[in-house]
Amino acid sequence: MTDPQIHAIEVQLLLDALRLRHGYDFNQYARASLERRLHTLSVSLGYHTLSAMIPRLLHDATFVDEVIAHVSVPVTEMFRDPSLYLGLRDRVIPYLATYPRIQLWLPGCATGEEAYSLAILLHEEGLLNQSTLFATDINDTALAQAESGVFSKDKLRQFTRNYQLSGGKGVLEDYFRYHDQSATIHDRIRQKIVFAHHNLVSDGDFAETHLIYCANVLIYFNDALRNRVLDVFRKSLVRGGFLCLGPQERLLGSGEESRFAELDPGCRIYRSHPPQSDSSPTHDQDVSS
Repeated sequence: MTDPQIHAIEVQLLLDALRLRHGYDFNQYARASLERRLHTLSVSLGYHTLSAMIPRLLHDATFVDEVIAHVSVPVTEMFRDPSLYLGLRDRVIPYLATYPRIQLWLPGCATGEEAYSLAILLHEEGLLNQSTLFATDINDTALAQAESGVFSKDKLRQFTRNYQLSGGKGVLEDYFRYHDQSATIHDRIRQKIVFAHHNLVSDGDFAETHLIYCANVLIYFNDALRNRVLDVFRKSLVRGGFLCLGPQERLLGSGEESRFAELDPGCRIYRSHPPQSDSSPTHDQDVSS
């Protein structure tokens, strides 16, 4: 069994190699879960120690993609947390509908399931044509898979129940073209999403958005990084814009509570700089900063 002190040194050396050689800084990720993922990667590749991966990380330019794919936690599914999509339909869509043009940002989009879910929701609410969704991630391998819009039929069967529970107004399968073992999402959905590389650790605010959907991402960050990212989100939102964190996250203790109003406590949906008078969702009340 590896000495804990030696193990800690190995972890830090590996993170330093990632940062200095490739520009990816994971030092502010929650350390316990990060170490578990690094250990799982090393075992799967047949390395007996974490430090044994460092020479390959330094000298094999393609290896970093494999490391990032494991470290960045691309875990997702369509209409994950159905109650969250119900909350968006009921509490946010009426406000978004007041805008002639809508921009949405999904940081940490992984392989795209939730980006496509949100696009389908917007389509069913009659807002997709006036919307652009920016789906970003640090993991270029996951982004390529997301942009393809291809999913296995087995996964679609799993996603159907989520879609139904989320208030879906049609049949999920109707949004796909089918092949032997896979299905590709229709172009009318896919063409409204722009997939791009963005690093929440080091990059700044992104576009000027009306809704940021970032569920199940901040839980992997330590407090300092979490607060930095929340500040980036605030700066990226128009005045009166919406931040959707999902039931696993909260603003409490971040220093951002005073800058947001809680719109849906159960789903952790917040509104930035809400107007003082907010009796109805009119565009006049939601003036971009």
